[in-house]
Amino acid sequence: MLALARKVNQSIVIGNDIEVTLLEIKGDQIKIGINAPKSVPIYRKEIFAQIQEENKSAMQEVDVSKVRQLFQQKE
Repeated sequence: MLALARKVNQSIVIGNDIEVTLLEIKGDQIKIGINAPKSVPIYRKEIFAQIQEENKSAMQEVDVSKVRQLFQQKE
C-alpha cells in the first residue's frame, strides 16, 4: 500500500484519468472528491463487498439445465 500525506485541496492522480482530491478534514473524517471517467465504477469498499457476495450467490443459484431448456424452447 502506498500512503501519501495531502493537505486540503491537494490531489493525487491515478493512471492518466483519475484524480482524488482531499476536500475537507473534520474530526476523524475526511471528505474526498474523485474525478474519473463515467466508465470507471466507484464504490465504497463495504458496498463493493456486498456486490461481490450477491454476485457469488447469484452464480450458485443458477440451474444450468433450466437455462438450457429455456433456450431450446425458443428455437
